[in-house]
Parts: sequence; C-alpha cells; structure tokens
Amino acid sequence: MSGTAGGSPAAGPGAPGGSAWFDDAAGPVVRPYALTGGRTHYDGVEFDLVALIEAVDAPDGAEASPAIPASPWSPEPEHDMILELCRTPLSVVEIASDLELPLGVVRVLLGDLLDRSLIQVRRPAPVAQFPSERVLKEVIDGIRAL
Repeated sequence: MSGTAGGSPAAGPGAPGGSAWFDDAAGPVVRPYALTGGRTHYDGVEFDLVALIEAVDAPDGAEASPAIPASPWSPEPEHDMILELCRTPLSVVEIASDLELPLGVVRVLLGDLLDRSLIQVRRPAPVAQFPSERVLKEVIDGIRAL
C-alpha cells in the first residue's frame, strides 16, 4: 500500500526530490523519550502549569556556566526552541502547546535548562486562604443587621 495522507501516491525512494514516506501528518520523527534521554520526570523542583519561564541572557555574550561542569551537554533543538520562545515570559503549559510536546517532556527539558541557569522560573502567587466559617457568619450577621 503506497500513498500519503492526502491520498496521492508517494514519491519512490529513487524519485527526484522525493521521499517514500514523508508525511507532515505522521507526527514527530523523534519520540518524546528520545528527547529526554529516557527520563520521565525532572528530579528538581516541580514546574507548576502556570509558572512563568523566562530565558536568562548570558552576561556579555559569555556562556552560562553549567551547574554540572563534569557532564558534557549538547542541547536538543527543542531546548533552543524553548529559549527562543521564552525571550518573553511564557507559562509551562503555553510552551508545551507551542512546541506541541507532552507536558512531561517539556518539564524535563525545562529542568535541563534550569540546571544550567539558562532560564528563570517565576512561581505563581500562593492561593489566598479563605476566611474561616466564623468570620463569614459574622459578616452575614453584620449585613443582616443593616
């Protein structure tokens, strides 16, 4: 069975300028576990869905010093895309959406960048505590007294 998602026959391997099974709708060529080196989660801090991520500029064109200098690191293209996206602050979920990658993969990639001080994370403000039931009853009693 030969053909592309559009229904037209695929160019054969020997066809000029064509590939036998190139199809944009087929999805990513690299599987998520390959992007993360088989890691399924980041061992550091948890990235909240709405935490804002911003790329950190290296001072005077110098490279940011890696947190673990003994281990060689070659960034994936997705790391570079994250840094490009995060020139202006973006939430973790927006990054995942823009890159069309699973959230877990994005969290691992963000962890790589955070370990090398290439991004900064702005955590969301903590949720305000609700007033106690006693305070609410006093407010209701006060309103009724008016």
